[in-house]
Amino acid sequence: MVTTTDNYEDGRLIGLHLDNWDKLRCSDRHTGRRRLAINLGPGTRYIILGALDAQTVCRAVQGAGHEHRYPHTNDFRAYVTAGYPIRIIRIRLEPGDGYIAPTEYLLHDGSTEDQDQPSAAAFWLGRFPRGLLPSLV
Repeated sequence: MVTTTDNYEDGRLIGLHLDNWDKLRCSDRHTGRRRLAINLGPGTRYIILGALDAQTVCRAVQGAGHEHRYPHTNDFRAYVTAGYPIRIIRIRLEPGDGYIAPTEYLLHDGSTEDQDQPSAAAFWLGRFPRGLLPSLV
């Protein structure tokens, strides 16, 4: 699948989107919980990330007072429609690989495009302090 997140309202796939579990305003969006995800396999999957944060997008499309509004996936769509550039990053996740990402702050979705085997992923929301996991770099 090019993207993996279902829209339960109409049965279609949402595609790149912004989470809203914590229901934070634009000015506080960076304080939201992070998503910890692990690819359970058996196949490879990807995380797709927009290299642009919600505050930057809201500032561009909502203008003055944006910090008091609530960011939405549609803000990113309006941003792209207005001709602003956005870079998308695709990161490969083998079974057992995972990530921690601010999915309330960054456009994202999963993908299993061009994979021979299906995969499942497990997700947790939480506050994962620095130093909790050893650095790989």
